[in-house]
Amino acid sequence: MGDTRMPKRLRIRCINKTDRRNAHERIKNVGGVNSDGTRWKLSVKKTIRDLESREWEYYVEQSGVTVEVIVATDGRHKYIKTTVDGIQPDNLLSLPECP
Repeated sequence: MGDTRMPKRLRIRCINKTDRRNAHERIKNVGGVNSDGTRWKLSVKKTIRDLESREWEYYVEQSGVTVEVIVATDGRHKYIKTTVDGIQPDNLLSLPECP
């Protein structure tokens, strides 16, 4: 039998940027707030592993619209972006910096 558990969902509310110029490498961490009010923060590498394992789903909410975060590749590097972004992860890059 397959695993029928639903993936857990987390809203990404903030990011930490690197000093890289390449948009695909600009995001170092993503973060948000748990249901109990505590903050969480994950590396992009861990976020990609979570998405690929289908254990977790991540999303961004802007102006009341929810968009899913997916794993993409530029041919060399895996990175994360939202489903509505073009090649650049603009929705994520526009989020505020995580504390």
